[in-house]
Amino acid sequence: MTVKPDPSTFDLESVEWTVSSRSGGSGNCVRVGVQGGYVLVGDSQNPERLPHVYTASEAKAWLEGAKNGEFDFVLNL
Repeated sequence: MTVKPDPSTFDLESVEWTVSSRSGGSGNCVRVGVQGGYVLVGDSQNPERLPHVYTASEAKAWLEGAKNGEFDFVLNL
């Protein structure tokens, strides 16, 4: 198991964040960035909160599952 760095150790000001075009421009979406080989997922409405940190393989597994529809149940909330 990989020990991931604490989110506070990243230079979050230099991260190039991406927000989904489906957020409607109102900030109601997560933001995703990459730094040091890790994928950072943060709250776009509260950017001062520290992001979650994932390894590249964790992020890839989630994205592949999402593409396969494994998390579509969230769309019904």
